[in-house]
Amino acid sequence: MKSGVVLVSGGLDSLVTAAIADKECDLTYFLHFNYGQKTETKELESFRKIVNHYSPKDILISNLDFFKMIGSSSLIDESQKIRSYHNINQLKKDSKPNTYVPFRNALMLSIGVSWAEAVKANYIYIGAVEEDSSGYPDCREVFFQAFQEVIDFGTANNDPLIVKVPLIHKSKKEIILLGKKLNTPLELSWSCYGNNHIACGKCASCFLRLKAFQEAGLIDPVKYE
Repeated sequence: MKSGVVLVSGGLDSLVTAAIADKECDLTYFLHFNYGQKTETKELESFRKIVNHYSPKDILISNLDFFKMIGSSSLIDESQKIRSYHNINQLKKDSKPNTYVPFRNALMLSIGVSWAEAVKANYIYIGAVEEDSSGYPDCREVFFQAFQEVIDFGTANNDPLIVKVPLIHKSKKEIILLGKKLNTPLELSWSCYGNNHIACGKCASCFLRLKAFQEAGLIDPVKYE
């Protein structure tokens, strides 16, 4: 039997990744993080709905409060305003978005690896995207290749634990179309960086999501301001 730990934020990419893991694995374990993000309430709500839909073997909700104390990101720092975007050129010129949380994926993956090793899972899934994203350094393929080496040298299980990043080279449009193909409940996902009720439609995540739904010829089931 194949099993996998899936990092599920509640966002679009992690939801489609969860759908892929559900198809590929006999058993799944869903891992979610609260780290003081401005949309923590909504993301947790989305996670619980996704859990109800896919019925993983077990779930883990981890609190990473230290991120709030570290700060440095508009996702967690109330004194910083999340940037708005109106066209793709604005986003491409933003070499370091202020929503970047320093080394977040490495810390979250580390917890995922620890749990995966404990339950003897074969895979750890993360819905990172390099091709059509906000340009975070810890969402690049080279980062996950390096992290795979850390796992190889730092874990004790006889069977290898493999990091799977199935969306890494897909566009948002392709991710949405794949989600539809897999009958993924896209309406359960939440992408907005700043709002917990009605999506802002202007942050990088909302902008890329709306653009992708339009390119896919589909209507986004999420409501926007």
